[in-house]
Amino acid sequence: MVLEDGAVPGESFEYGNSLYAKLQRLAGKFYIEQRGIERVPEDERHEVGIKGLLNVSTMWFSANMVVSTFAIGMLALRVFYLGFADAILAALFFNLLGIIPVCLFSSFGPRFGLRQMVLSRFWFGWYGVKLIALFNVLACIGWSSVNAIVGAQLLNAVNSDVPGAAGIIIIAICTMMITIFGYKIVHIYEFWSWIPTFIIFLIILGVFAHSGDFVKLPMGVGTSEMGDVLSFGAAVFGFATGWVSYAADYTVYQPSNQSRRKIFIWNYVGLIIPLCFCEFLGIAVMTATTLNDGNNSYMDGLNTAGTGGLLAAVLRPHIGRFGDFCLVVLALSIVANNCPNIYSFSLTIQVFGNWTRRVPRFIWTLVGTAASIAIAIPGYSHFFSVLDNFMAFIGYWLAIYEGISLTEHFYFRRGMKGYQPEFYNQPSKLPPGLAAIGAFCFGIAGMVCGISQPWYVGPIALHAGEAPYGGDVGFELGFAFAATTYLVFRTIELKYEEQIIAFACRIFGSK
Repeated sequence: MVLEDGAVPGESFEYGNSLYAKLQRLAGKFYIEQRGIERVPEDERHEVGIKGLLNVSTMWFSANMVVSTFAIGMLALRVFYLGFADAILAALFFNLLGIIPVCLFSSFGPRFGLRQMVLSRFWFGWYGVKLIALFNVLACIGWSSVNAIVGAQLLNAVNSDVPGAAGIIIIAICTMMITIFGYKIVHIYEFWSWIPTFIIFLIILGVFAHSGDFVKLPMGVGTSEMGDVLSFGAAVFGFATGWVSYAADYTVYQPSNQSRRKIFIWNYVGLIIPLCFCEFLGIAVMTATTLNDGNNSYMDGLNTAGTGGLLAAVLRPHIGRFGDFCLVVLALSIVANNCPNIYSFSLTIQVFGNWTRRVPRFIWTLVGTAASIAIAIPGYSHFFSVLDNFMAFIGYWLAIYEGISLTEHFYFRRGMKGYQPEFYNQPSKLPPGLAAIGAFCFGIAGMVCGISQPWYVGPIALHAGEAPYGGDVGFELGFAFAATTYLVFRTIELKYEEQIIAFACRIFGSK
């Protein structure tokens, strides 16, 4: 049996009488996207020319021109005690590094017409990719939860009568109402949503500079050593590279002859500008909380309402109630950041098997929304610790994922010509996945050696900075361990690939 993705075997939902078919027809009446993870045919790819390139660039520009990115910059001082100069340099370097795989894998979408988790079958195999999909599901939900907390803090700063739980639900529902309609509507929303957010950030920058506090900022380094720079870099890297596990999801409707170089460049521009701009601004404003003038309104605002309170302290003294309007716009900007998370959640969940494909995708969108709300509400009062820990988790597992996938792509497949995309749904034509899973386990071992968190410090991390926390080199070691061991394991696996695949197909009954 050849497994056909995105459909219930033996049934067409246009004519079937099952609950699945009826729900799909109902979705079609409301123009809700019905396509699952099956390959997008060439005749349905309509994002041609400059419009297609603008679509992919503005997608990431909007998703990162948000207050969540600003909050990443705040971590530099809040958690790692960095000064202005070392924080700016760390943010710049780790952003430049982290977005490279995102841009590379985005160029796979037009060439193959396959979503990122389906593409991952060519590296992890039919069965091994299910483990990667599990991590991606956790990442999608985690992203959505963390972002919703930031938006809720802003709404609470505008009106203290709006509790965190209410703000989280508002952000989640707004996100769901866009993502449920699918790829086209998500792109339309992201094409324009960066404009008001960018204007608000420019107002914040202008007001902050005009206040005179910017010139008072201590521009030197903080009390930290190399270890804290590495740990902050891990958080920045995790945020920047966090899109890699669904990078190709948003380019599959571009024609296969679209220039890969142009896709890479337009992606890079769409990512690096908002990431650096918002994080730099977050670093600057957070540094103002150290000004010792006897009445630090920035610190008071931060202590009162977190990120929202800090931004309110910048805006309200100078532009009054209009500042509250700006905060509401920033709170709603979270929707642009959460749309890729919830949309890709519904795609990723379909990789697990026929049982997940028997559920229409819009149902999974509802499930993902509910799960993000359930996680965000209890995490609301512990935002900065939640944000730091989650960014580290993202950086760790994606570095391992990148170590394996990049090694397979460049060394074993020798680039794009080494793929046969028509085999994406045929287990016997895909790698067994044993080498990838083995390398993934070794990547976790490397990560554990380099991890530096309040709950655990690895032996190598301990020597990368000052005691007791050292410096976090978890993602660097995770990447190195995974890539190195995959070279060895995959070489061995290739010698016995046919026997392994034949045995797996007999056990699982697939072809």
